[in-house]
Amino acid sequence: MSHRLLFVCLGNICRSPAAEGVFLHQLKIQGLESQFLVDSAGTGGWHVGNRADARMRAAAKQRGIDLPSRARQISMEDLKSFDLILTMDDDNLRNVQALAKEAGGSASALIKPMLSYASQTTITEVPDPYYGGDAGFEQVLDLLEDACQGLLSELSTQE
Repeated sequence: MSHRLLFVCLGNICRSPAAEGVFLHQLKIQGLESQFLVDSAGTGGWHVGNRADARMRAAAKQRGIDLPSRARQISMEDLKSFDLILTMDDDNLRNVQALAKEAGGSASALIKPMLSYASQTTITEVPDPYYGGDAGFEQVLDLLEDACQGLLSELSTQE
């Protein structure tokens, strides 16, 4: 396994499991699954053990994307065991950076905003669709498909 990636949002039921699913889907299409370990987590623990939001699962399914993960909260260990942690918004970024600071020298993961890999938008944060309508889930998937393509492209050139 050459790359270990963790996608992070607030509760790990909408954006980060969608990012995980989109990225896994793109890996499968390209036959690269064996080169990556992919997971998702939330900065909060409210939804631990739950599947992704049903609306996000339905929107992803319409695109042929499965969201198999169960919510979990990010841990100190994640900062050591993953190479790259991708955050969905500025609050998530600050929270993960604070956790890394708390972990000190043992935190080796690179922490970056997910949309830093997007090429089709100027938006810098993946909006949380939880309190909105169906269009919000579609927008999130559009943004994540773009960013995941950019991420995969960049990581593939590092081989």
